[in-house]
Amino acid sequence: MSTKVVIKQSTYFDSVSLMSLSTKANQIEGVEQAVIAMGTDMNKEVLKNVGLLTPELEAAKTSDLMIVVKAATDELCESALIAIEELFKKKGGSKSATEIKYSTIDSAAASIPEANLAVISVNGAFAAREARKALENDLHVMLFSDNVSIEEEIALKQFAHEKGLLMMGPDCGTAIIGNVALCFGNAVRKGNIGIVGASGTGSQEVSVRIHDFGGGITQLIGTGGRDLSEQVGGIMMLDGIKALEEDEATKVIVLISKPPAPSVQEKVLAQVKNCKKPVVVYFIGGEETAVLEAGGHFAKTSKEAAIKAVVLAGANEDELNKRALNWPLIEEVRAKLTPEQKYIRGLFCGGTLCAEAMYLAMDKYEDVYSNIQKKADYKLKNIHESKAHTFLDMGDDDFTNGKPHPMIDPSTRIARFLEEAKDPSVGVILMDFILGFGSHEDPVGVMLPAIIEAKAQAAKEGRHLEILGYVLGTDLDTPNFDEQVKKLMDAGVTIASSSTNAGLLAREFVAKGE
Repeated sequence: MSTKVVIKQSTYFDSVSLMSLSTKANQIEGVEQAVIAMGTDMNKEVLKNVGLLTPELEAAKTSDLMIVVKAATDELCESALIAIEELFKKKGGSKSATEIKYSTIDSAAASIPEANLAVISVNGAFAAREARKALENDLHVMLFSDNVSIEEEIALKQFAHEKGLLMMGPDCGTAIIGNVALCFGNAVRKGNIGIVGASGTGSQEVSVRIHDFGGGITQLIGTGGRDLSEQVGGIMMLDGIKALEEDEATKVIVLISKPPAPSVQEKVLAQVKNCKKPVVVYFIGGEETAVLEAGGHFAKTSKEAAIKAVVLAGANEDELNKRALNWPLIEEVRAKLTPEQKYIRGLFCGGTLCAEAMYLAMDKYEDVYSNIQKKADYKLKNIHESKAHTFLDMGDDDFTNGKPHPMIDPSTRIARFLEEAKDPSVGVILMDFILGFGSHEDPVGVMLPAIIEAKAQAAKEGRHLEILGYVLGTDLDTPNFDEQVKKLMDAGVTIASSSTNAGLLAREFVAKGE
């Protein structure tokens, strides 16, 4: 086995680009393993863990680009490096001939005085500095970068609040501003519903369902996942509510988050109570009473949040195609499963989609385990070993530390899927497939060989393997939504029409004798 290393000094690429390039590099013929990453301590630790760290890589600076290729022979390594160079050229060649590069935010702001927003995706060590520069230039900020300290986050958000600017992030992966999706997002129609979300895929799901029910979005303001923590105090969500309340185009506001800290929830609901516009509150796993007391509209599920939003915005509820659960299908699947097949295994790219399915299962079953479980007794001690009903957020740091997100590179999920498919106690495997900007160009296609292999093996062993898929996307997204759904159906996968229905179907498929 041969390993080749290339270090490009002072050559920066953002993490999203490098994740995508790494995925493509690992698909090059003959490559055993390829890593393309900046020379950060975290990335060096990943290389060390997989046995690829060399003294040359150890000496790389955080501003240096590291390219590592492992293959059977020196010749295969060399050809892979040539192919990787071509990938970089294609990336550069796809840019507009009129695109202008600026070396600093200050120079960009001076040259484009009409700009009012900066999207920042740099190494976490420098992210707070660049975000502050943008705010000093009176730019709203979407900070995609993570590994920013909570102290830096608080300082940035307080500074932005004082200046009347949005500080979305850090670790903000989804926003729609001025009908333009930023980072991860979906193509949805313009409308009169605004969203403030502390959850990326949760915000995507609600925006997609609003589109599906005939509504549209004014703005989708992301906050970053820590905004509703005790330390940060919901600064961005509170400012986001205010911004949408002042926006004439927004008639209804939707709030989305995993369970906030209790004291922060009180502050948010106090602002909801004083808001002049109707507010739908979807805090996953949250309680209804406090929301209703604040005058908000409580939603237990993402689908319910979307329905309430479009109705409050003027739609006729009786005319909505809500796609009720298919009970004949549920009975049909139950009949195919053996008594031993009684567990759900959820393998998710989207953290909120995972949480929603998990909470729906918890409404019916006690033994629900996850890497994101709040109940200590049901939090997986070893994320590589499933127990009973297991729901995995494979985009969580547990799985992505130094690796691409599964929305970009699904290889980790594919391996776990094949493992779960062998378990005779599994009744249904539930998976999401997320379309849109920033995601894999064919999330279904890359998973199909494993699905076909697993179903064939199960049939050979005389058991039915029920695979339940949910495609998060709209008719305006790329790749084509209908084509992605058809690929799954042709492979024998059952399709759910929403994240909510996916969770409900999964829990009912394994509910014997009901």
